[in-house]
Amino acid sequence: MNTTADLSVITLVMNASLVVKCVLAILVAASLLSWATIFSKCIVLSRASRQAEDFEKRFWSGADLAKLYETATTRQDRTGAEERIFAAGMTEFLKRTNRHDDDALSGVRRSMTASFQRELDDLERGLPMLASIGSVSPYIGLFGTVWGIMNAFTGLSSLENVSLAVVAPGIAEALVATAIGLFAAIPATAAYNYFANRIERISNRFDSFSEEFLNILARQR
Repeated sequence: MNTTADLSVITLVMNASLVVKCVLAILVAASLLSWATIFSKCIVLSRASRQAEDFEKRFWSGADLAKLYETATTRQDRTGAEERIFAAGMTEFLKRTNRHDDDALSGVRRSMTASFQRELDDLERGLPMLASIGSVSPYIGLFGTVWGIMNAFTGLSSLENVSLAVVAPGIAEALVATAIGLFAAIPATAAYNYFANRIERISNRFDSFSEEFLNILARQR
């Protein structure tokens, strides 16, 4: 160990042991994956909220349900989650009304619940991964730190004169793994909590709309 060793992060990473480098590579990959998921989820949730707001404006403006249903079924590639839930319920309602089914509303509720769950699953895609990265990354970084410190102290056994300047590079090299682990974990955890809260609000919005739509259908029956 050189007492005048460069303690810059890049130098420390380049001089790290193979195990620590592998740990750092895993953490960097996890960080990049979490950021990609964060940006993607921001776009998806923003689009879902915007589409829901647009559909609700058309729905509560007094538009005819038949016209709204026709629009929802003819442009499926551009419909939002809430509009697809409406279309699923309306489809079931029309089928059962044509058969004079007295249990039509129960069938509509089940159809809308199934569609709601599919949409919710799509919105929640990627959240488990963010939770895993947020909870596991610090421990992966800690493993790299422990391994690096072990190597540092093992190397000291062959030296006669040991000082802080001799120990510092090895310890600093090991602590980089903990820093990278926290760098990967903190954004992932914060993003998970933010997205979970936002998805819950969107879910409540869909659920409220479903109940109001069922009340409208009940009055029509």
